[in-house]
Amino acid sequence: MIVSKSILITQSNYIPWKGYFDNINAVDEFVVYDDMQYTKRDWRNRNQIKTPQGLLWLTIPVEVKGKFFQKINETQVSEKNWGEKHWKTIVTNYSKAPYFKMYKDVFENIYKDETLNTITSININFIKAINSILNIKTKIIDSREFKLVEGKTERLVDICKQCQATSYYTGPAAKNYMDEQLFFNEGIEVNYFDYSNYPEYPQQYGEFSHYVSILDLIFNTGDNAKNYMKTF
Repeated sequence: MIVSKSILITQSNYIPWKGYFDNINAVDEFVVYDDMQYTKRDWRNRNQIKTPQGLLWLTIPVEVKGKFFQKINETQVSEKNWGEKHWKTIVTNYSKAPYFKMYKDVFENIYKDETLNTITSININFIKAINSILNIKTKIIDSREFKLVEGKTERLVDICKQCQATSYYTGPAAKNYMDEQLFFNEGIEVNYFDYSNYPEYPQQYGEFSHYVSILDLIFNTGDNAKNYMKTF
């Protein structure tokens, strides 16, 4: 008897948007795929929040000089006090949000943890904390636990096989580069997430934006956050 198992394989992101957590909640296992090459100006170490002046990027400073080929999980933080700076910015812009006090301690503790010195360790700590708030039970696995084969799609298929997954979930952009046939050849179903038609929620500061950190949703809606997502 074949037991169905769904899997998500993607890079860790810094305080990701709500769609990222819908992805995690939709599957049985989430493989943090940080064996990939680190790329600048990407979601690995930055995200946006809302402010009275508009959207603001929060970026974790990282060491990149002479490290062009470093992996995401090898990328080190370059400024020790980055967390304190980010937390002060979040407090400035969200302290008056309805549910900020409810979750303040959870996030402040992570921001002030100076033992977290890689973007992977930072991201995973935030992702686990947010999963707990949203009551997401998906198992998280580090891609370093797998033997990784060569080939962009081949590697994804092989991770699925090692996990005994029957279905693979990914974002819509993957259609542009992924060879679906390699999955189908192994009897693995491919599913693409649909990020359209998210409902709006009560949000501070002017024009509504869906594409901000999920911290915005949590601080503004609290226990009702799941009502503004798709997989709950």
